[in-house]
Amino acid sequence: MERGPLIMVTGGSRSGKSSLAENLAGEAGGEVVYLATAMVKDEEMAARVALHRNRRPASWRTIETPLEVIETIKREGRQADTLLLDSLGMWLSNLLNDYHYQVENDREQREELVAKITARARELAITAYQVRARVIVVTEEVGLGLVPSHPLGRLFRDLLGLANQELARRADRVYLVVAGLPVVLKGREQAVTGW
Repeated sequence: MERGPLIMVTGGSRSGKSSLAENLAGEAGGEVVYLATAMVKDEEMAARVALHRNRRPASWRTIETPLEVIETIKREGRQADTLLLDSLGMWLSNLLNDYHYQVENDREQREELVAKITARARELAITAYQVRARVIVVTEEVGLGLVPSHPLGRLFRDLLGLANQELARRADRVYLVVAGLPVVLKGREQAVTGW
């Protein structure tokens, strides 16, 4: 089976990474399936989700998959032309909440959790690399800011950094978006019209 390219788009908050990923998906043509990982639990998050939803073409199919991302990529990656996952960081946050670990004062549990979630991130990267569809993954870059003051914040930052490395290692192309400008970190450059 021929596989599609795996494309990673990373950047900080409000850097333009989602817009770039949406442009890449739209320019590729064919059927686009948007994999949404956000869980709406308050009005502010609902407004963010609505902003993303209103920006997308009506022809795109959206699947809300806060936890079962790997399984969804396996299933949808056989049929769709492009899968757009937004975002890896939100999925990791959901996994952290789902595992219900008390890791602040238990080093052994923390190490077990890091191993478990890193293995899931590796499985996601391998799955996204192998499917027929083009897979575009939006992920946050959180390692350039201050060290979080809370242990759970530091754990999330560390896990996302490890997950981003797993994804970048397998990606055919990696973009870093800074202040709305895409920089190619890996792979051949693809011009994005209207950007």
